[in-house]
This record gives sequence, C-alpha cells and structure tokens, in this order.
Amino acid sequence: QVQLKEHGPGLVKPSRTLSLICAVSGDSLTAGHYYYNWVRQVPGKDREWVGAIDVSGSTYFTPSLASRLFIWRDTSKDQFTLQLSSVTPADTAVYFCARSTSLDNARAGVYDYWGQGIQVTVSS
Repeated sequence: QVQLKEHGPGLVKPSRTLSLICAVSGDSLTAGHYYYNWVRQVPGKDREWVGAIDVSGSTYFTPSLASRLFIWRDTSKDQFTLQLSSVTPADTAVYFCARSTSLDNARAGVYDYWGQGIQVTVSS
C-alpha cells in the first residue's frame, strides 16, 4: 500500500522559506513511471499544482512559482522536499503531496495516491 505523508511547520513568517517533506512508504522514488507532486489549495479556490520530481530526479515547476521553488529528493529515506522561498500570505494554503502517472495528469488534478495535507499559514 502506497502512503504519502507531509511534514513541516504550520506557521511561517513572511519573507522566510517554507520547507515541507513528503515521506513515502510502500513505493520507490526511483522505480516505475511516476511523478511525485506538490499541490496546494486555498479555501474557495481551485487546487493548484505546484511542481513535481520524477523518478530520474528531473523537476518541473508551475511557472508562477518557478523563481522561488526547489524540489529535491532523498532516495535513501524515500522522501521528497518542497522549498518555497520569500513566502507571502498568498502562499497560505493546505499543501499536499501526491503521486501521478504523468505530468498531464498532475496538472489536471489526477493522482493515484495523496497525502492527507498540511495547513501552512504565512503570517507574522
């Protein structure tokens, strides 16, 4: 059974860097044809695909966040990490990690496994 779980701070001050870890179990970050994604959702707004890392370690970012975003993985721990710099209150959202079988599916909101999500609030 594949499981994903997000870890990280619930509160980040403006202009700081947000770091979130997704711990994956029952799966390998280097096998198959999968993309490991970060997605966020603000209440009342559409879910937003943030970015992804594939099984070869290549990364993909939504253009609006690309200048502030890094995603990397630690294959020894089966974890992948999101780092978003210079955060503002507009980055307040529930952040999810999720697995998809293609980038098109990820951008369309189609995932086969999801984490439970973690609320992140950007506030001083």
